[in-house]
Amino acid sequence: MAPNDVLTKRVLWKLDMHVLPPLSLLWLANFIDRSNIGNARIAGLEADTHLKDTQFNIILAVFFLTYLLVELPSNWVMKKFKPNRWLPFLVAAWGVVTVLTCLVQNFPGLVAIRLAIGFCEGGILPGMVLYLSTLYKRHELQLRIGIFILLTSMSAALAGAFGGLLATAIIKMDGVGGLAGWRWIFILEGIVTVIFAAGAACVLPADLQTAKFFTDEERAMLVMQRIRADTGFTTAVPDMGPEGSEPAKDKDEIKEEVRSIGDWDSNDADEPFEWREVLRGLTDVQTWLTGFAYFGFNTVLYSYSLFLPTIIAGLGYSGEAAQLHTVPPYVPAAVLTVVVAYLSDRLKWRGPCILMCLPLPIAGYILAIRATNDYARYAAVFLMAAGIYPSGPCILSILPNNTSGHYKKATTTAMQLAVANAAGFLATFAYTEDQAPQYIKGHTIALSFVVLAWVLIAANVCYCLWENKARRDGKRQDNIRLYLELRAAGKTQAPISDRHPDFRFTL
Repeated sequence: MAPNDVLTKRVLWKLDMHVLPPLSLLWLANFIDRSNIGNARIAGLEADTHLKDTQFNIILAVFFLTYLLVELPSNWVMKKFKPNRWLPFLVAAWGVVTVLTCLVQNFPGLVAIRLAIGFCEGGILPGMVLYLSTLYKRHELQLRIGIFILLTSMSAALAGAFGGLLATAIIKMDGVGGLAGWRWIFILEGIVTVIFAAGAACVLPADLQTAKFFTDEERAMLVMQRIRADTGFTTAVPDMGPEGSEPAKDKDEIKEEVRSIGDWDSNDADEPFEWREVLRGLTDVQTWLTGFAYFGFNTVLYSYSLFLPTIIAGLGYSGEAAQLHTVPPYVPAAVLTVVVAYLSDRLKWRGPCILMCLPLPIAGYILAIRATNDYARYAAVFLMAAGIYPSGPCILSILPNNTSGHYKKATTTAMQLAVANAAGFLATFAYTEDQAPQYIKGHTIALSFVVLAWVLIAANVCYCLWENKARRDGKRQDNIRLYLELRAAGKTQAPISDRHPDFRFTL
């Protein structure tokens, strides 16, 4: 093995060890928070706060509303505050708010506290995806997102299996300090969340240049060079026409900026915030195709927690046995998540892998709708998980791969997840308790959206193929002239990034 190959593997190993486990802990804290209100409800929250009719559903819905509102601005400000500080800060903030949940006495108080938690949690996942995209090359990214989600899913599965038992133990603290047992659920789990955030803040690097765990040799030889090599750009720049005369900067200086723009990831540190870049992100067709596609199969993820316990109960299991039977569906899904992520990076495919995975949940929903017993419904859950979980890292990698320039990428990744997370509203009201145990109405709605997701991803793949062909055929060379005009007129300081005709989209 060549010395540079050895050094590359060492750099990647160090980066993985210092980034993926801390991020997984932060996201695990998110899973814990989403389940604790359900445990608290069973333990007496609903009675003590005098909730009536659909007020509990409203509490869940307002959380999703604020969650969606903060995803974009959170990604915009993360660069200023540094991701290794901003992400742990958000997690610590919602940990504190979770602890304060022990003080609520009524429905308005619960609404206020869930609004506050939504504001804290909303920026976490888009921030993590954006952060990872600044540390890894384009076609190293999905495997890392897959590993990150796998580590989180394994932890979440364990948390799901034993979380109910933990909640049961905590509830036995009923009366300690004059507080009801359900209030102690929020206090103790909120404290754990703050501890996770403090640990991550101590380990996560701000960026590749300042990561303290790299030696001088690793930093000098590979850390920046390997990112710069991930461009595929040529250095040819056509002469500026009359429209580009009398630029604000020297002509050769602007041309040199365009030549070196292939280093988009390493130059992000100097990119100022511009609304023009935000608009570029919001008007990118891939943002909406992938966002609504993600919405489609996110309904599966959000609906799991609503109908899986009913299925398990229908099989005759309860207590600890019921909790443990929620774990098996995740096992094949976890294996496939890593296998698909590895192959996706090797083949440089994103959309095609999703198109091959989504038929599994489609078959799962059809089976669930047609099933006449809970054993068939339980088998359907395996198919749903096996197709949806591997698709998650694929779709999360599309926009970081296909958009460039920090603030455009920040906008597209956050907007995609804002659209996708709106599926929480659909799942909350599509899966109602009166449908149990069949949930035929909910399954039919979710099936329709998963089929729509397949169509939208196919459309995105076709768009990327069409655009790449146009760039190979020289039909996008005018992008450079238009960009130079903007720079010369002082209308942008952002890099040319994905507008460069040599930039290629990942399918």
